[in-house]
Amino acid sequence: MVLLESDAPQLGSPAPDFELPATDGNTYGRDDFADAPVLVVMFICNHCPYVKAVIDRLVELGNTFDDDEVALVAISANDAERYPDDSFEKMADLAEAKDFPFPYLYDESQETARAYKAVCTPDFFVYDEDRKLAYAGRLDDNWKNPDKVKRRDLHDAVVALLDGDRPGGEQHPSRGCSIKWKQ
Repeated sequence: MVLLESDAPQLGSPAPDFELPATDGNTYGRDDFADAPVLVVMFICNHCPYVKAVIDRLVELGNTFDDDEVALVAISANDAERYPDDSFEKMADLAEAKDFPFPYLYDESQETARAYKAVCTPDFFVYDEDRKLAYAGRLDDNWKNPDKVKRRDLHDAVVALLDGDRPGGEQHPSRGCSIKWKQ
């Protein structure tokens, strides 16, 4: 497993549109979440040890906010042929087993991941009510051990937006496994 850091797009960049199938049987696009003033787009997958280490924290984050305030969406863009644990069927199994409080979408073409400039799993992007990028970075300051977390960067960015502020302080890049691009 190679640790990779994201190189996020410029703050203020617009959220790219998408239309992707979800494990719940629906298809979602960016504008399906237009009613929520904050949109969190999370690039994850099933097999990555970095995602596995934080998945319960992502579920907790999803359960923290009301859907009418914060829309969270998870997207997997990994090449499922080379990484069968990231297949759509296994995604559905994980979403059910973890009781995801957000839709889990499959970006088979990988066009959405490229549009967002996602490079690793997990990779997080937070957009304000105008769907301009307000935060791109890590979940927190200790991916490996939730008991040692001192800074909840993603959570705090969302709260700042809900409070009418911009996320403050340094934005540390996401870190994780590379997205498994098709060859």
